[in-house]
Amino acid sequence: MKISQPELVSAAAASRASAEELMGADILVRCLQAEGVEYVWGYPGGAVLYIYDALYKQDAIQHILVRHEQAAVHAADGYARATGKVGVALVTSGPGVTNAITGIATAYMDSIPMVIITGQVPTHAIGQDAFQECDTVGITRPIVKHNFLVKDVRDLALTIKKAFHIARTGRPGPVVVDIPKDVSFKKTAFTGYPESVTMRSYNPVRKGHGGQIRKALQLLLSARRPYIYTGGGVILGDAVAELRELVDLLNFPVTNTLMGLGAFPATDRRFLGMLGMHGTFEANNAMQHCDVLLAVGARFDDRVIGNPRHFAQVERKIIHIDIDPSSISKRVKVDVPIVGDVKEVLTELIGMLREAGRRPDEQALAQWWATIEGWRARDCLKYDRHNTEVIKPQYVIETLWNLTKDDDVYITSDVGQHQMWAAQFYKFDRPRRWINSGGLGTMGVGIPYAMGIKMARPEAEVFCVTGEGSVQMCIQELSTCLQYNTPIKILSLNNRYLGMVRQWQEIEYSGRYSHSYMDALPNFVKLAEAYGHVGLLVERPQDVEPALREARRLKDRTVFIDFRTDPTENVWPMVQAGKGITEMLLGSEDL
Repeated sequence: MKISQPELVSAAAASRASAEELMGADILVRCLQAEGVEYVWGYPGGAVLYIYDALYKQDAIQHILVRHEQAAVHAADGYARATGKVGVALVTSGPGVTNAITGIATAYMDSIPMVIITGQVPTHAIGQDAFQECDTVGITRPIVKHNFLVKDVRDLALTIKKAFHIARTGRPGPVVVDIPKDVSFKKTAFTGYPESVTMRSYNPVRKGHGGQIRKALQLLLSARRPYIYTGGGVILGDAVAELRELVDLLNFPVTNTLMGLGAFPATDRRFLGMLGMHGTFEANNAMQHCDVLLAVGARFDDRVIGNPRHFAQVERKIIHIDIDPSSISKRVKVDVPIVGDVKEVLTELIGMLREAGRRPDEQALAQWWATIEGWRARDCLKYDRHNTEVIKPQYVIETLWNLTKDDDVYITSDVGQHQMWAAQFYKFDRPRRWINSGGLGTMGVGIPYAMGIKMARPEAEVFCVTGEGSVQMCIQELSTCLQYNTPIKILSLNNRYLGMVRQWQEIEYSGRYSHSYMDALPNFVKLAEAYGHVGLLVERPQDVEPALREARRLKDRTVFIDFRTDPTENVWPMVQAGKGITEMLLGSEDL
């Protein structure tokens, strides 16, 4: 039946009559509630005060007041990494935005789903060098999946819907929504949050090409030296169960990148350890000498394969599964590209494998495993475990793992030597338990990450592994920990150096330690106590385990443990810049 024009006008009028007249700030909060947002990390300022007023008038969303905007984005990022949900941060215009940039770039490099809401000067003042104005869209464009400048309050609800949709679908990433102050106080009819959104220019592929998956299966079944190389995409794509099922069916060796740790159990014998610059001898050699490589949710970055020319010296067939087509053949040419959601592609691959009823050549696979065991026998992660004079940093991590391996524990880290030791010596058996900055390598993330996780998982134990350099970059968040009762445990492997810088200076710069020595450190025990927390100083190896036990006993307190570790210890193995992944230094004897 055709509807007449008067009837259409009448229906529209009725719709407007039933809609609420709301300010933009109230519409924003309603949209966040509709998205199921639990927490918003932020810091107020003039351009977002209407939004803060709207948050004050509701109690469905808890706002966490951080002490620096960088920490707001890091905390929301940590929450997103641990839960798989979209993290939300809120900052004001100008310096609020510029302070948030490091956090946004960190999330972008690691493909973390986030929505960052930024305040902006009123629309009429944009471009006029107004107080606390900056070009948020221009500044953030290279480090976001997408960004929006909302100039009309009527567009706000749909824009928020698009932002969350873009952030969580396809290859996840941060999305910035820049809201001028006048948009947040203007009123418009609000008929409800959109239930769905369609964007003609944004349709990520989810289902892999069946023909390509069949080609991949044939290569895997014909392989004599197969290898499965997985990255953070397996965890982000919730494909851990599928990966483990595939490995059970094929009995192939597996490696994870730094971002992929936990996708496959580290205690499983088929796991060869992390690969790359500080990867294990066996993981790197298997990567170089395999004949069929299955890469899943990984991007062959410089820290993984080293020199691409060296990597290309050995002929192998490469299958690459990734949700992002731009990541395939970007640094390494592959033979069977498969664009699609890793969970869906692996599910289809497993179905085809079961249907085929075939398995790889068992004799060839046994010979390959024998070769791998020979590499593993080198014990490339060995260190002086019997030293009773000085604390070895590896020992701290091993002790932590032994004490917590049977519990639900989250480990965050900052960036540096301590990060690599945590990755090497804590055996992650579950996904989303290892939270660190991989792509950007951002110092200072450890405490904010831990805060975000503790808000999301209040019953879990959360440990932050850090160093005396990294921890000082966001140490003001100890105040946030106290205000919001997030009892995290901070393990500082204090070697009085910017350790990774010192290591490079020792190896590459003939021991010229230019500005890497920390000779004016605070008393971290007193500093922790000044913030209202517990501080512990540990200087002897025999006191490491008792201190960790005491920190765990104090369940409701944030505890800062200052471990005075060996300042000469280096991270081994190591692949120097420009070298191939098998050109490893296994210890100081190789220098």
